[in-house]
Amino acid sequence: MDASDGPLHAELRRHVRATLADLLPSDWRGLGSLREGERAEFLVSWRKSLFDGGWLVPSWPEEYGGADMDPVAESIIAEECIRVGLSHMPMPNDPFSFHLLGSTLLRWGTDEQKSRFLSDTVAGKIRWAQGFSEPDAGSDLFALSTRARLEGDEWIIDGQKIWQTAGTTANWVFALVRTDPAAARSAGISFMLIDLDQPGVEVRGIRNMAGEIEFAEIFFTEARTATSNVVGGVGNGARVALTLLGFERSASPVPGALASEIELRRLVALAGATGRKNDPEIRRRLARCYATVHALRCVGMRILTAASESHAPGPESSIVKLVQSEYQQTVTELALDILGDGVLAPSGDATIAALGPQPLGLDPLSSRAWVTDFLHARPGTVYGGASEVQRNTIAEQVLGLPREPRTSESR
Repeated sequence: MDASDGPLHAELRRHVRATLADLLPSDWRGLGSLREGERAEFLVSWRKSLFDGGWLVPSWPEEYGGADMDPVAESIIAEECIRVGLSHMPMPNDPFSFHLLGSTLLRWGTDEQKSRFLSDTVAGKIRWAQGFSEPDAGSDLFALSTRARLEGDEWIIDGQKIWQTAGTTANWVFALVRTDPAAARSAGISFMLIDLDQPGVEVRGIRNMAGEIEFAEIFFTEARTATSNVVGGVGNGARVALTLLGFERSASPVPGALASEIELRRLVALAGATGRKNDPEIRRRLARCYATVHALRCVGMRILTAASESHAPGPESSIVKLVQSEYQQTVTELALDILGDGVLAPSGDATIAALGPQPLGLDPLSSRAWVTDFLHARPGTVYGGASEVQRNTIAEQVLGLPREPRTSESR
């Protein structure tokens, strides 16, 4: 058991481990050991098992498909899934649907919005993408040009969003839209829920530098959404979005640290197989990776403790985002240095997870997987809030340093 578990949570952890042992075949070695066709079939049945057991969103209310558990219990379920090489959010849109949109609706949504969207989201009927970034806005969350005008009981939307992860498999998007062009920056923005399966919406896949269509861009040409699909009130989109970003940056911090530990074991196995395990420089870099992962777990425990006391994610979530995204670049750079010339002609198994560490079972010697992970890690210090932005947040809101001077245009 985890040393931080109390009696009730220790019992839950034992129950989860026993249940997973009953559900999985005796020769189970982790999701990473399955071939692509097997994996796709398995994930469908695995998601149904999680859904039937109330484990997809265990901290949500039962009326919306959850199990009314506390955040610590939810973290334990996620940890135990990761420990045996399973995903606690099996489908590509699940992280956006549960951690981001779902958590935000529970905080800001009306009863009607919760009833309309949450149960269908858990059931997989609604699959969400995030519509914040725009081609000309850079890292400035509120420099948006996508606009909506009110006609009767509908908003008419025109504009473009970009870099939607899993956007090609989504059928709804939660988006920041400018509803008052005359208002100053964030004051004129609203948070809207928009159906993608309608005239006036075009979704185009974007191929990343790993050769995969991971992202999408969405074009709106007089697309429509009901006035009842504005979350948090018209003109209050900035506050809603900042709440969501807090959830995004602090999502599953303790299970995330465990996933990084599993990745490190895979990396150590690679170092051993290539004869680099006793290289003093490689050992020093591995030790630094272990220290970083331990620090991430410690900060994650602090965030989890705050969540268990019903506190919303605070600025410490920026620490997790900053350290995790920069660490992912560090650990994959080390993997490529260990591989040496092997990176010139990558071979072996493909990756499974597009974002973050790979699950248990993936062959440590797959140079193809390590190279792909390296490429996936490159944009990690930009999306979800650039590292420069996170450092400002940490300096000002965590360390209490003086605010960076801001011009009137950047306020």
